[in-house]
Amino acid sequence: MNAERIAVKGIRQGLLVTLGEGDWSSLMSALRAHLGENPAFFRGGRMAIDVGDRELMHAQIEEMRSIAAHHQVELWALLSGSAATQAEARGAGLVTELAYGRERHRPPEENEEGRTDRATVVQRTIRSGQSVRHPGHVVIIGDVNPGAEVVAGGSIVVWGRLRGLVHAGALGDEDAVICALDLAPTQLRIGRHISRSPEERPSKPAPEMASVRDGQIVAVPWSMERE
Repeated sequence: MNAERIAVKGIRQGLLVTLGEGDWSSLMSALRAHLGENPAFFRGGRMAIDVGDRELMHAQIEEMRSIAAHHQVELWALLSGSAATQAEARGAGLVTELAYGRERHRPPEENEEGRTDRATVVQRTIRSGQSVRHPGHVVIIGDVNPGAEVVAGGSIVVWGRLRGLVHAGALGDEDAVICALDLAPTQLRIGRHISRSPEERPSKPAPEMASVRDGQIVAVPWSMERE
């Protein structure tokens, strides 16, 4: 139900949340639930909300800002086809337009699943207590240590040892994969599926790729040779 009312997409400036049909109270409940489902992904992020042609009052805009702040998300832009709503948004200090050249309001490189394919590359080891979050794919050239966290809207590739917590497809994409030269995370998530590494690991680690198959996460050898 929430997925029908709330759509989340990655854009260059952060996240774009689009409100679907429904009464305002139900939409706000759906927004709270959606942000609460993946708190690690949204925490510390920036969010723009597209409310369509709705005419909103100042109190409604502040309600959205309060919901975002509760989940440690910054509401920085509000998009609407209503001139009255735009005026209220500007009065609240919010941006009312996203510029994508001629395709205004359209996130760049957006695919059919609503996830941006723009990737971020991190060339360092992610140490305990550190986190990486990105709405697209994440490529890490280095290790992910125990106590570190990587959360992506798309797939995650680690060119090194993976020992921390990783969550691919955090916006609901169960086609995402997680690849690493040494795959032994403390917790591995793809979409809503969760798995942990077995207690016994091979003495000689080998590259592996994890994906969702038949409703569960499975890891198979990751061959980098072209077929």
